[in-house]
Amino acid sequence: MRLMPLISAALVLFLSGPSFAQEWIEFVSRDDRFTCNFPGQPKISATTYRSEYGADLPARVYSATQGQSRYSVTVVDYSQTQRIHAERAKACAARAESCGGGASRIGNETFWWMDARGAMVYAAWQFMQRDAVLTHYAWDFIDLIEGHQLQLTNNADKSRTFASIYMHESKLYIMDGTVPAGYPEPGLFQQSLGWIDENGLGIRYQSIYSNGFPAPPRAGRGRGQGPGIDAPGAGGRQGGQVR
Repeated sequence: MRLMPLISAALVLFLSGPSFAQEWIEFVSRDDRFTCNFPGQPKISATTYRSEYGADLPARVYSATQGQSRYSVTVVDYSQTQRIHAERAKACAARAESCGGGASRIGNETFWWMDARGAMVYAAWQFMQRDAVLTHYAWDFIDLIEGHQLQLTNNADKSRTFASIYMHESKLYIMDGTVPAGYPEPGLFQQSLGWIDENGLGIRYQSIYSNGFPAPPRAGRGRGQGPGIDAPGAGGRQGGQVR
């Protein structure tokens, strides 16, 4: 007769554990103009991202954990790529030791556009260099913004990684959701990415958006819906956090 109360008590203790007490939020980045679900307020850190052709680009990493699961969005600013490559080309003209010769793409001003156009491919290649098994690689889009998706298994700790890469308005977005072996896919994180405009409204296009080409007309709001981020109550959308 005491079996059901004991089971109920055990269930309450289980559901009140750390992994369930951590509330998922819709996080909004004012600086990098995106929205994404995280298991709590993400940590934000500034870093430098080295591009394929050696440009050191400013970047921010938004990261959070839930138990053994890890989630991050790295945003890299490619808008200054042309300027950086032009400055390096001047240094190479003066025979700087860091240059690989006049024919090298590193230090060659005309190759800045290759660095930017190949940013998603290069980011995907970095995932492929991990000590893991690539099980899926595909072209993808969110709100008609094109990108790439990868899945890797058998990481060093036997975890699985689900990665997505997109580029919008010269910013590269690299999503990394890594979960322990046997855990479900991190869909709540991976499928939540959206973009916002300068007023905090979600962006969706009428046809495929490809960074570096003229943007197609917009078609209403995308996944990053809701009032402008500066509007009253904007920070409270579905428990969202605005930064």
